[in-house]
Amino acid sequence: MPVNLLRPIALCIVLTVPGLALRFGGVEAPALLGLLLFGAAVVAASFLLAWAAEAARVDISGSLAIAILAVIAVLPEYAVDLYFAHTAGSDPAYVPYAAANMTGSNRLLLGLGWSVVVIIGLVVASRRSGRTVKELVLESGHRVELGFLAIASIVAFVIPLTGQIHLVLGFALLGFFAFYLWKVSRVEAEEPDLVGPAANIGGLPARPRRALVIGLFGFAAAVIVASAEPFADSLITTGRDLGIDEFLLVQWLAPLASEAPEFIVAILFAVQGRGSDAIGTLISSKVNQWTLLVGSLPIAYLIGGGGPALALDGRQVEEFLLTATQTLLGVAALLALRFPRWLAVTLLALFALQFVFPGQEARYVLSAVYTALAAGALIRNRRHIVSTLSAPFRRTRMQHNEEAVVH
Repeated sequence: MPVNLLRPIALCIVLTVPGLALRFGGVEAPALLGLLLFGAAVVAASFLLAWAAEAARVDISGSLAIAILAVIAVLPEYAVDLYFAHTAGSDPAYVPYAAANMTGSNRLLLGLGWSVVVIIGLVVASRRSGRTVKELVLESGHRVELGFLAIASIVAFVIPLTGQIHLVLGFALLGFFAFYLWKVSRVEAEEPDLVGPAANIGGLPARPRRALVIGLFGFAAAVIVASAEPFADSLITTGRDLGIDEFLLVQWLAPLASEAPEFIVAILFAVQGRGSDAIGTLISSKVNQWTLLVGSLPIAYLIGGGGPALALDGRQVEEFLLTATQTLLGVAALLALRFPRWLAVTLLALFALQFVFPGQEARYVLSAVYTALAAGALIRNRRHIVSTLSAPFRRTRMQHNEEAVVH
């Protein structure tokens, strides 16, 4: 195996060792030290997962690989969030944490992730073309992912309207996610354009490549499962010790750590001039969060000893409303499959405002601003609404070819 492949993999494995030793060694460490060690283990494992998932595009369709990559890159967030929801089944004090982590990571992904990736992509495109590029054009194939996100964002308003995430809604969202995976798996496979460690893995012969990919999946998943619970507990304890609002700590610090690998992968795509792939990955992640993650929360809550619905308090309802309206703006503005610079700057500015004005009234005002801007974008892009909402249900090229062969 080439040295340039072994070095980054070995480094990530080494970074997981202190956390695993702390987890299984029975050592009582200070909360801040535990936060750092378990956080490092989770992030390192996420890099291994991201490289393995990207290299898997050699053997499966690109759209399916992007969907799997989007799920795997935020697996630490899923593990932490589901731990909070499961614990909330027996300890109601943990209910706010499940909602905080989900809404925080969701808004972070769109407000910061989408914006930064687009701005970087536009700078790279401008340098390569020798002229100012003002918008990023997405490939037509991304309309399917955008259609799934559009439907999920509409359904998301059920949560703040009812004040709960019911088990029935959870199963419906999980079913919709399964349909999403099946749909993108129907897209024809393409020759992947891999970079970094993923390219080195993808360049291996078939048998060792597949064995390495499976091995990385298994090891990284085990690390995340072992580290998620102590990482979450350390996070809350650290907040108490430092006098930081625990809700905000769980809402922003945990997602920053857990989504770092995905941001890095998307930024790498943007730097290489693959802005469409970068945004496509982040759109897929939004689909995952609004379907797989949200749908899993009431199930984890029930398994943990709770009832059939995860009830939300007033603060959590506000957070979900703000998150849903932000997603609606992102979808509405992208209906034409164009991501202009002004949209990136606007999303980033509105995301920053919630830290300047963190109160209840400010959250409702920001929700109204997102809704008003989304309404304007929907009117402007109204001719793309029907084609986007119907995209998940139209036959893909592969499906069409398969039917042609049968007939």
